[in-house]
Amino acid sequence: MDPLEKVSLKPLTIKDLNAVVAIDYALLGKKRSAYWANKLEQASTSGIPSLAAEADGKLIGFILGKASGWEYAIPENIGWIDTIGVVKEWQEKGVSQLLFKEMYSMFKKVGVDTIYVFVEWRKWDLMKFFESMGFNRGNMVHLELKI
Repeated sequence: MDPLEKVSLKPLTIKDLNAVVAIDYALLGKKRSAYWANKLEQASTSGIPSLAAEADGKLIGFILGKASGWEYAIPENIGWIDTIGVVKEWQEKGVSQLLFKEMYSMFKKVGVDTIYVFVEWRKWDLMKFFESMGFNRGNMVHLELKI
């Protein structure tokens, strides 16, 4: 049996906060309840619903994204992927692809024709994932100033 047959998608809401915090903690080792409460609240007003993946009644993954609203002179036809998180036991089973493809479809429906994502260049697993989803290196340059 294909493990994805057990997976269903739904809009991610503030009711999913504890599950998102638990996934984040398992992946990064930090409890960030206030951070995720703020992110989920922002996501609820982004115009594109963020998504949760569930299996056997348990949240096993999520994706946050939004369509641009002309911030930093970036036009509204741009979509952003903010975060993808999947519990370890469900990684490499297609959950991230399922979440991304659904968000991609939602972006297309609202007129987005380009999707941006920031990935730390040493995170080869993420780079490989986004490349498999069709991403290429873009024209934007990430700048930072340490203080």
